[in-house]
Formats: sequence, structure tokens, C-alpha cells
Amino acid sequence: MFLLTFGGMNVVNNKKDFRYEIALESGEYAYLQYRWLKGNMVLMHTFVPKEDRGKGYATVIVKAVFESLRQKGLRAVVYCPFVAKYLETHHEYDDVVIRA
Repeated sequence: MFLLTFGGMNVVNNKKDFRYEIALESGEYAYLQYRWLKGNMVLMHTFVPKEDRGKGYATVIVKAVFESLRQKGLRAVVYCPFVAKYLETHHEYDDVVIRA
């Protein structure tokens, strides 16, 4: 597992389950599920438990994923609606996104 810290939150790359995740106090996880396709990370789905929504967990995870990809020289294909919406106003990650 690979650990990043953003905004005081620990984001773990859980490679076994193909997701970047934050362990929440409730014992549940907020996460961004991914897959690999031709050497690119495909961002599939973001999930935050209902009681923890609006606290910035998904945004922190998305930033961690893009920073990790950039550091490794990798790129992403975005299927996740949350990530796509995030990218509309965060063009600093355009260099790591493959647009169709």
C-alpha cells in the first residue's frame, strides 16, 4: 500500500482492491475505485458514505490520485462523474488526463 497525506488526511493506495481510500472514524472508507487499461489508470467510481459527504474526502482522494500519477509519469482516463466534474474547474491536472 502507498500512503499520501493531503489536508491532514491519509490516503492509501490499496492496490489489492484497486482503490485509493481514506479510513473514516466510522470504520467505513471513502474511496476512488480504479482499473488499469494499456498502462493508464481508469478512474471508475468515487464513494463516500452518506453521513460523511460534504467533508472534502472525495476531493482529497482525487488530488492524491492525480499527484501520484504525475509523480510516476502516468496518465488517467476518467469515467467517474465526480472526477469529471472536479476537472472542469481544476485544469492544473490536464497534463495527466487523457481526454476522449
